[in-house]
Amino acid sequence: MSSSPVSSPIYGTFARADVRFERGEGVWLIADDGRRYVDFAGGIAVNSLGHAHPHLVEALKAQAEKLWHVSNLYEIPGQTRLAERLTEATFADRAFFTNSGAEALECAIKTARRYQYVNGHPERFRIVTFEGAFHGRTLATIAAGGQPKYLEGFGPKVEGFDQVQFGDEAALRAAIGPETAAILIEPIQGEGGIRVVTAQFLRMLRELCDAEGLLLVLDEVQTGVGRTGRFFAHEWAGITPDIMAVAKGIGGGFPLGVCLATEEAAAGMTPGTHGTTYGGNPLAMAVGNAVLDVMLADGFLDNVRDRSLQIKQSLAGMLDRYPDVVSDIRGEGLLLGVKTVGPNAALIGEGRKAGVLTAPAGDNVVRLLPPLNITADEVREGMERMETAMAGVSATAPALKSA
Repeated sequence: MSSSPVSSPIYGTFARADVRFERGEGVWLIADDGRRYVDFAGGIAVNSLGHAHPHLVEALKAQAEKLWHVSNLYEIPGQTRLAERLTEATFADRAFFTNSGAEALECAIKTARRYQYVNGHPERFRIVTFEGAFHGRTLATIAAGGQPKYLEGFGPKVEGFDQVQFGDEAALRAAIGPETAAILIEPIQGEGGIRVVTAQFLRMLRELCDAEGLLLVLDEVQTGVGRTGRFFAHEWAGITPDIMAVAKGIGGGFPLGVCLATEEAAAGMTPGTHGTTYGGNPLAMAVGNAVLDVMLADGFLDNVRDRSLQIKQSLAGMLDRYPDVVSDIRGEGLLLGVKTVGPNAALIGEGRKAGVLTAPAGDNVVRLLPPLNITADEVREGMERMETAMAGVSATAPALKSA
């Protein structure tokens, strides 16, 4: 099989910006040409404590000198400790550690189906999901997300997922049938455009699942671990799920995910039903525990809420000053979105020129995902650069038509 020359040996699955970073310091990323950028992308909500956080660095270095990997055939003390801390701080009784959000979702899907199976309902395997969702890139999770652009070209869609319109209670109720096992939802759709599920809708889901014998599965891969100003986003609605997928911020930049579940929901996950080679390895557990050392400290989430208000107020002013660039501000905590009038790529590009990094999302939204420990001064610096970016877009945008 012949092949033509390519510019890079890497798969061409990313349209990468022409910038290379060599180090980071808190909210700052420093490129190989010495230029400093305010990082409001955070590795897509991953760098929850910024770059090179000293406590995380020390935890990783100390563990690296002792033991990197050991199979889950043996006890891993750091895993037990992290599971105990997570279950103590959440609704959950059980934890299964993974390397990514997609793997955490795969575990959540299997846990929900297995629950119905061991409770005498093997016919219940279907899961209701919502339009605009993003649950990962595996064959099962792209089927759960249901977005055609991610499904195209990968063969038949994995069976067992029924998608309904975002926020449509009537469609949701109509989709539930004798084969339904669970409902899966993100409290805030990240990739879908920072679309917030209302507290009322989440409470309705909890009641509906209880009434129909279904499990409520939350995807808090992006919204969890302090990102919205609570430890997990569902806490704002005063409800608890049966199963929850977590990743991104929990590792602070180290690959780490976890599926959390109640004792009842996880009871069917017995030896041999699921497994992982790398999940829960000593390196990941050391970093995960270090992240919790910081995040569970008194006052940490207060800063998230305070900085969120500061950014929202700043963005509200820009919405007034640049109506030709911005049409809406969305989100909670430090999971915020700027809906642009034109293509979001323009604002992202101008932001990069101005020295602030952001991330795209659906519905022409630019995501702002700064570190959760960002300071007021760092917010002001980032917002000044965002203002410069908006002015740059405005200067090239078509003049507004009079009403």
